[in-house]
Amino acid sequence: MSPRAAPPRFGPLQLVLAAAGTAAATLDLCMDGWVAAEYARRGHPGWAALSLSLLAAASAAAQACSWLWLRSDPPALRPAVPLALLAALHLLQLGFFLRCLHALKVGWRVCWAKEEEEDEQRHMAFLSHDISMLRLFETFLENTPQLTLLLYIILRTNKAELSQGLGMGTAFLCVSWSLLDYHQSLRSFLQDKYELSLGSSIIYFLWNLFLICPRILAVALFALLWPYGVAVHFPLVWLAMFLWVSLQGTDFMESPGPEQLYRAVVAVILYFSWFNVAQGRTLHRSIIYHSFILVDSSLLALAWLWGRAPSEEHSYLLPVLSAALPCYLLGLGLRVTYYKWLHPNVQVQQEGRYDEVDASGGSDGVKFRSFLEPDLVNRRMQWLAQTHFSLSQPAQQHFLNGAVES
Repeated sequence: MSPRAAPPRFGPLQLVLAAAGTAAATLDLCMDGWVAAEYARRGHPGWAALSLSLLAAASAAAQACSWLWLRSDPPALRPAVPLALLAALHLLQLGFFLRCLHALKVGWRVCWAKEEEEDEQRHMAFLSHDISMLRLFETFLENTPQLTLLLYIILRTNKAELSQGLGMGTAFLCVSWSLLDYHQSLRSFLQDKYELSLGSSIIYFLWNLFLICPRILAVALFALLWPYGVAVHFPLVWLAMFLWVSLQGTDFMESPGPEQLYRAVVAVILYFSWFNVAQGRTLHRSIIYHSFILVDSSLLALAWLWGRAPSEEHSYLLPVLSAALPCYLLGLGLRVTYYKWLHPNVQVQQEGRYDEVDASGGSDGVKFRSFLEPDLVNRRMQWLAQTHFSLSQPAQQHFLNGAVES
């Protein structure tokens, strides 16, 4: 059995970043409300209702996941309030912010009250992992659809209001923040300090940005001519992604019912961006996914080109659209660059040999942390980490049993 591995240290910098993440989420919520109010004030109640509906649906899904996780977690890791009050707060859509405030309280105690025991650090890591995942869920359920809606409205009215510009800015901030925070959270399960450097973070942010932006542009352009067509296109693609995720056999939630909710949320993420949910090598699945999205987005853009009326009103969109394909290909190139040189390759020593599995090549082997206190390990994020870093099936069992050599 391997020796006890210390959790990643939570210090003042991490506390500041956690507070900034909470502030960004609050600012984004306020901006969404402002944008919806501006739509209603300017005589567009349909747009206001759609914006608020996207916000409500995203919040409900994130709160449901948060509540299901709290119910299955050890009582000692929950906020010190009655379970009934926790349920009421989640019904009021305040569960995520309660988690954030609870994490800041624990983080403050860890940083400044000299509570430096490993159990406290593990408690903070557990909370941070859940917040990272919930932030990612809410971002892709709410911010990416909101970005598409905002771009559609700007193109339709051919002007951008201050509230819309600020709304798009905060939405992109939340998307980039959630992706980086999620990836760094997964890396915290690695035994060695494979933290993202500034250069790695920039490349990781850019390849996600270059892949998401063309997708949002293609959907917005399609909606510009066929607004109700998106109401058909999205459910069809979502259903295809849901079936694809189901066939890959995820095992994230505690029971089959909540697992379907998780798969439904992941299907929404996959409508806009790649998200790995299966064990083993991801290269072939990634090629299938990006090929599908590239063809689908191209068909949406071609439909707009075919159906648009020649006018000077949107003539600037032609060079923008012509840059979308190079942008997407550049994003793919940066993704390959990242996974080739910056994504840790996994080597797990078993029976006197190394079993190397990686989705993208690379040469640097890493090991996972060995956690001997299962109640203080976030098994949900641990499962995602071992799928993200692509362990083989024997290595996965070795890893989940907490017996990886350290």
